[in-house]
Amino acid sequence: MKPLEPGEIDYSQTSVGITDLDVRHTLRASMRLLAIFCAIAGALFWWGSGWQSALLLVLGALISATSLREWLRLMTAINQRMDAGLRAGEKASPMGLILFGFFTRLGLTLVVLYVSVKYLHGTVFALAAGLGLGLLSLAIEALRLMKRGTV
Repeated sequence: MKPLEPGEIDYSQTSVGITDLDVRHTLRASMRLLAIFCAIAGALFWWGSGWQSALLLVLGALISATSLREWLRLMTAINQRMDAGLRAGEKASPMGLILFGFFTRLGLTLVVLYVSVKYLHGTVFALAAGLGLGLLSLAIEALRLMKRGTV
């Protein structure tokens, strides 16, 4: 990395102590926590509402997990591009394939949501709960990150 000119701001250090590794660890830990929540909630929905609702919950949780994984890939690619921009002579990897995968996954998510609601006659609340488990696990891991004093 080139030395800073007087009065120039080092933008790579403005993240208030959060590193790429911290965010990557938080997203991966939230995916593990999501799997645990999904197993527990899936058993409860199967017992209370039947296998269709349990399957809808699992589909919602899988959509959440793939979303977290895709955001992790997108974040990594963007950070690599930004870091390469800070270093003289380095080229960043092209983002076309990552963006194509990101938008393809969004389209497939819509198809899975439509087909699962249309053909599985479980409760839609189970699907919403599966999607919400992703948010819950990410929120818990973000609070753990703050508690560790990184933020």
